[in-house]
Amino acid sequence: MILTDFLTRTASAELVSLRQELHRRPELSGEEGETAIRIAAELERCRPDEILKGLGTHGVAAIYDSGVEGPTVLFRCELDGLPITEISTFGWRSEIEGKGHLCGHDGHMAILCGLAARLAETGPARGRVVLLFQPAEETGAGAADVIADPRFERIRPDFAFALHNLPGLPLGAVGVRSGPFTFASEGLAIRLSGRTSHAAQPEAGLSPAAVMGRLMEALPELPETLGHTPGHSLVTLSHARLGEAAFGIAPGEADIWVTIRAIDDRQQANLMGEAEKLARRLAEAGGLGVDFTRHENFAAGHNDEEAVARIEAAASALGAGRVEVGDPFRWSEDFGRFGSVAKTGLFVLGSGENHPRLHNPDFDFPDELIGPGIAMFEYITRDICGD
Repeated sequence: MILTDFLTRTASAELVSLRQELHRRPELSGEEGETAIRIAAELERCRPDEILKGLGTHGVAAIYDSGVEGPTVLFRCELDGLPITEISTFGWRSEIEGKGHLCGHDGHMAILCGLAARLAETGPARGRVVLLFQPAEETGAGAADVIADPRFERIRPDFAFALHNLPGLPLGAVGVRSGPFTFASEGLAIRLSGRTSHAAQPEAGLSPAAVMGRLMEALPELPETLGHTPGHSLVTLSHARLGEAAFGIAPGEADIWVTIRAIDDRQQANLMGEAEKLARRLAEAGGLGVDFTRHENFAAGHNDEEAVARIEAAASALGAGRVEVGDPFRWSEDFGRFGSVAKTGLFVLGSGENHPRLHNPDFDFPDELIGPGIAMFEYITRDICGD
């Protein structure tokens, strides 16, 4: 089968309509109640053996059980949108100001609903298939919450698969690699505390300005300072604030936010610790207090060799175009957390070389990918669980 055949695997008008409906009503991480209700209603039409609701807050899981001993295979998509104002003009643009499905999670949900419809026609011959609609992917909290839910033990999988659409790649092209696939990530907020004074007498206070400047320079250079392999970790300055917006006050406090990323969880933990040590050392040398808070923790994504072989077999059999993934992606995906409980396989599906990028205000998931996404997941399903 040639690539054009793969791309002409069109989804039903109902699935496209569902995707666009979801796009109009985005909800942020941890607030996906309306979306979860809509998804559960759609799944009811596809006659799973069981539906679990409220997993890890708003998660929904549909279970298709053959009744025959065999592996449990989980496919995961995401429920949440982003706090970004959409600027597109098409008829299904977001109806909620300041919120948008600008990462494609609406399309990922439509793909999994399409897989549910296929399973309703022909269920697995052995084992179980679980379709998980996960909350709070964008903040890194959802997967951990789902896994911590006591009911997760009932659906604990042997394999877990997911896809993410990716602009910049040819439409419908599949990219995957074994081993490290997405970086670990966490935000570190640093607060430096000194003492304000009148701007005419700065010597009467204790300004954090000098230490703040040194940290803003030293933190992004930390991976190189520590001798990390180039490209395996990075520290990105994402926000900084010094004092108050007033001309009469010399500053007494400062905030620095950095996002820290690394190729694996061990190196990530080391880099987070070293960043705190550096900030503490410079603050103490300057006579300042320092406090830390951590935010949006994502585990590194590691693809299992057997799971990748299943993805590659599907892409080959379906005639999907392939792109080489030489290095892990530096962005993070909450799917990495499932690597602690199953053999995981995450792949990217090209959204088009000139398509607006993820999280851009004019991004929209290409409906042409719904059919190919369903085909990939269904092939993997039949490959592992039979038909």
